[in-house]
Amino acid sequence: MKILWVKTDFLHPTDRGGQIRTLETLRRLHQRHEIHYVAYDNPDQPEGVTRASEYCTRAYPVDRPIPRRNSRAFFGQLAANLFSNLPLAVGRYESAAMRAQISDLLAAHNFDSVVCDFLSSAPNIPDISRCVLFQHNVETMIWRRHAEHSGNSIRRGYFRLQARRMFECERRACRAASHVIAVSPNDAERMRQLFDIDRISEIGTGVDLDYFRRPEPSPAATADLVFVGAMDWLPNIDGARYFTTQVLPIIRRSRPQTSLVLAGRSPVPEIRSLAQADPLIQVTGSVPDIRPYLWTSAVSIVPLRIGGGTRLKIYEAMAAGVPVVATGVGAEGLDVRDGKHIQLADDPQAFAARCLQLLENPALNSSLSGSALQLVSSKFSWEHVARQFESILESTCNACA
Repeated sequence: MKILWVKTDFLHPTDRGGQIRTLETLRRLHQRHEIHYVAYDNPDQPEGVTRASEYCTRAYPVDRPIPRRNSRAFFGQLAANLFSNLPLAVGRYESAAMRAQISDLLAAHNFDSVVCDFLSSAPNIPDISRCVLFQHNVETMIWRRHAEHSGNSIRRGYFRLQARRMFECERRACRAASHVIAVSPNDAERMRQLFDIDRISEIGTGVDLDYFRRPEPSPAATADLVFVGAMDWLPNIDGARYFTTQVLPIIRRSRPQTSLVLAGRSPVPEIRSLAQADPLIQVTGSVPDIRPYLWTSAVSIVPLRIGGGTRLKIYEAMAAGVPVVATGVGAEGLDVRDGKHIQLADDPQAFAARCLQLLENPALNSSLSGSALQLVSSKFSWEHVARQFESILESTCNACA
C-alpha cells in the first residue's frame, strides 16, 4: 500500500504515549508499505525530521510553530479560541500551511489509504471522508472528566465549554471518516454510543519486551514509588496532585520515609514545587531512558482520574518487572485482571492500602509482577498491533481511494 499519514508532530524525541504507539506501528508498516508522513516541524527538536526515515519513505515537515503551553503565544491562542467553534486542543493545530501541503500531496499521489492520526489533525484534511481516523483517546471523555474533577468554578465552566465543543468536533469527524480505529474495546464501544457510528474497529496496545526486560543482576530498588508520564499533560498533573495530597499522606502514616519519583518530560511549576517542598519526592524532568527509573522502583503508580485511550506506561512497567497500582481510569481499556496482573483502587484509602501491600510484602510484589510480565510476554507485541492496523487499512482501501 501507499499510505499518507497525517499527524501534528514528528516522533522523536519519543516521550508521549501516542508517539510510542504511532512509532512502533509505523516502523513495522514501513517494512512492507510506502509511507508518506506529514507533520509540523519543531526547530527545537531537529531529530524529529532527521530520524523520520526510521518509519517513513518520505517526510514532509510543515513550518508552523505550535506554541508551548503556558507561553505568551499559547495564551494568545487560548484568548482567540474563545470565539471559535473548535475546542482549543484541536483548534490550536489548525493551519492553512498544513492544509495546503496535504492538498498538494493528495493531488500529486494516488494513495491507497490516508490516516488521520489524532483528532487534532482533522481540521487540516480537506476531505476526511477519505481517511481512517486513528483515535488514541475518546477526547470528549477527557474533557468531561476535567470538568468533573475541577474544584474551581471558573475552570469547571471552561472545561464544560471545551467538552461541549470537543463532543461536536469529535462526533462530526468520527461520523465523516471512512473508518475509525480505537485503541481498546472500551473506547470503541463508547464512541459507538456517543457518536452513533458503526464503522469502527479496535486494536490492542503493544510493548517492546526486549527493550524493557529487567537486566541481570537485577538493580536494587532505590525508590519506593514511581509515576511515569509527561508532566505537562493535564491528566498527569491532576493525578500527581491527587496522589501527593490525598494518597501519599495516608501511606506515610505507616511508612514515613516512603519516597516518590515523578519521571517525565516538561514538569510544570506545580509539579516541580512538589520536590521543593518534600525531600522524599524527586521530579526528574525529561530523561534519555525511562527504564532505570522503573527497574529501581518497588511499585509503579498510575493515579489518574482523567484520561482516555490506554496507558502504554502500564504495559511498559509490567514488561520491566514492576508491579502496578492504578485507578480504574488509569487502567481503562487494558486487558488486565485486578489482583492477578495489577492492583486497582479508586479512593485514597484503598489506593494507599494497595501500595503498602506491595511495599511491605515482597512475595506479593514478586507474584503480581511475575503474572503481569507473563501476560504482556504472551499477548502483546508491536508486530501483532501493526498486523491488525495493516488489515484494517487494507480492508478500507476502496473507501479511501
